[in-house]
Amino acid sequence: MGGAQVALGGDYSSAYSNPAGLGMYNHSEFTFTPGLNFTNTSADYLNGNTKDSKSTFGLPGLSIAFHNDAPKMKGLLSGTFAISFNRINDFNRNLTYSGNNKNNSIIDYFLDDATGGTPAQFQSSGALYNTPTGLAYDTYLIGEATILDPSYSNKEYFTDISEGAEAYQEETVEQRGYQNQWNFSYGVNVGDKFFVGAGLGIASIRYTAKKVYTESFTDEPLSNLRLEENLDIRGPAFNGTLGVIFRPIDFIQVGLSAVTPTSYRLTDTYSANMDAYWKNFEYLPGEFINHESSETDIVTSDYGLKTPWKFSTGIAVFIQKHGFLTADAEFISYDNSKYVARTSQAGYSSSDDFSGDNETINELYQSVVNLRLGGEYRYNKFRFRGGYGIMPEPFKTQQNGVSRIIQNISGGAGFRSENFFVDLAVIYGQGNNSYRPYRVASASSPVVTYNQNKTSFLVTIGFPF
Repeated sequence: MGGAQVALGGDYSSAYSNPAGLGMYNHSEFTFTPGLNFTNTSADYLNGNTKDSKSTFGLPGLSIAFHNDAPKMKGLLSGTFAISFNRINDFNRNLTYSGNNKNNSIIDYFLDDATGGTPAQFQSSGALYNTPTGLAYDTYLIGEATILDPSYSNKEYFTDISEGAEAYQEETVEQRGYQNQWNFSYGVNVGDKFFVGAGLGIASIRYTAKKVYTESFTDEPLSNLRLEENLDIRGPAFNGTLGVIFRPIDFIQVGLSAVTPTSYRLTDTYSANMDAYWKNFEYLPGEFINHESSETDIVTSDYGLKTPWKFSTGIAVFIQKHGFLTADAEFISYDNSKYVARTSQAGYSSSDDFSGDNETINELYQSVVNLRLGGEYRYNKFRFRGGYGIMPEPFKTQQNGVSRIIQNISGGAGFRSENFFVDLAVIYGQGNNSYRPYRVASASSPVVTYNQNKTSFLVTIGFPF
């Protein structure tokens, strides 16, 4: 139903969105939800279009809820404790693009990045050590300008690739991983009018990205170059959720929920390697180069990330016993996200200063209101559902002229009996994005614009007890 559920209850997903909804259970139950995802990407780059796809199968939902009736009296009527698992983000996707670039090369970026620093910047503890620019220096893609003329500054660099040389560029980006959350939540029913709940969330993130970038040349001393970068991010997180649902009259419910900032303890692991295939090129008098390669160390970074508060409100209107309509509004201030120093297991605090990064976050991002609409029609033991959700642009201004609005359309059906129930759902999500493989100061930096759509098929099977 588009994810609209803040004012609803009696479903295990309430543990994540609004634990007050657990107070509407009138029985215990066990559920599990297998799912199949298909993600397609269409990328435009330098007047060319490339398509890629990725499919995954998983178990994005699992729960067990224990219901307990209180003595029949005014006031507290019942309570339900639930343990649930939700997959709240799926990172599995592929992006591929290619094209002929007549304006610049990634080597131009390496030159820009290196200029202004002495060759010491490529040595251990130097600013460009363990970076792609450092690998470019090691494989002779860039060199010290003093090789050409000793009178040049030792902070200038050159390349043997001709100015204006046309490069055939191609890159494949493979992203994998998930963001999951376990919820331990409790909701109570107070007089069938008020429902109150609270929960503890234990989240985790596992994200990996492999990027393979290549450039090929004709009529140049370099045949082609290949840069591979690997990034792994993982770590746990914690948050809390509070919620209430009020039923002023029998056919209307109003819900409110708040999620505390989620505090992540993250570890990044980065490595890269580069190969440059020269055509037996005489780099220095009597010194010929062919296949040159270099790789970085495995670089590990520990840090914290604190996401902002999330506030949601919703309303549900019931049409007798025929079904209902519901709508949610969710407020998130992305600009209040912050990187924080992390204390290591040995008790030493990270010395990283994230003030500049946090200022950039505050300058780039804005607060948004995500909207979700949904409805259900009931016919005997059958249920038919539909919904729509929209997530507005998270940036204050469009990046690279691309709007990042994400929209979801969903539909499904369900069957309920005394011994089991089954719900089927199909969710289609679509959004646009952009990506710069590199930036150069002397010319227009190339931009990849791409559309990504994802279709998910979910089946929830539940057993009351």
